[in-house]
Amino acid sequence: MTDTDRIPHVLVVDDEPNIRDLVQVALKFHGCAVSTATSGAQALVRAEALRPDLIVLDVMLPDLDGFEVCRRLRSAGNDVPVIFLTARDTSSDTVTGLALGGDDYVTKPFSVEALIARVRAVLRRTARTATDDSADAPLRAGDLELDESRWTVHRGGVPVELSPTEFRLLAYLMRHQGRVLSRSQLLENIWGWDYAGQSQILETYISYLRRKLDPLGPALIHTQRGVGYSLRAADPPT
Repeated sequence: MTDTDRIPHVLVVDDEPNIRDLVQVALKFHGCAVSTATSGAQALVRAEALRPDLIVLDVMLPDLDGFEVCRRLRSAGNDVPVIFLTARDTSSDTVTGLALGGDDYVTKPFSVEALIARVRAVLRRTARTATDDSADAPLRAGDLELDESRWTVHRGGVPVELSPTEFRLLAYLMRHQGRVLSRSQLLENIWGWDYAGQSQILETYISYLRRKLDPLGPALIHTQRGVGYSLRAADPPT
């Protein structure tokens, strides 16, 4: 499933036995260790006890919904990647899940192959982040500083709170500051997708970053119409 020898551990949370069993069998076939939960409360307990590498999380659960489960995980400092399973293919659900720190979403009914591809992509991205030796020195762009080893962001000395996905996107833009990065390039490297069909998600996260960074100084993230985005530090005053 990943490029390393370690077997990834996935927690599958769904109250529908048929879906839960199908996903469990498919993930095991593709080299994952799998645990399951049938409710939001059970998911929180098992996420804490098992520390999985990834959670496949149904939104519609009988007690706590998947969004609330993700919210509580993030509030507790647990940044485990989350792929939401949702029966409602609406932009509001997508934005809600991503704003809470979700990494991806799959709409029911789904093909097993599509879900496995998303799981592979998120695990690959997570493995790259964990083994990135470039995370030792803070990244800087003008008065913006991002420290990957401490997971902190400051602008002009002011701390900026980011979700895990916002943090990864900003770090990638900063590593390539001054360059225009295409939408497909950003999607592939942050979300692991090798297609640009979900650009709405990228645009949503760019908007989140601007909302948090722009009040603290001149705009840093710039849109290249029809191409993508770039991060450029403001020129110092003359």
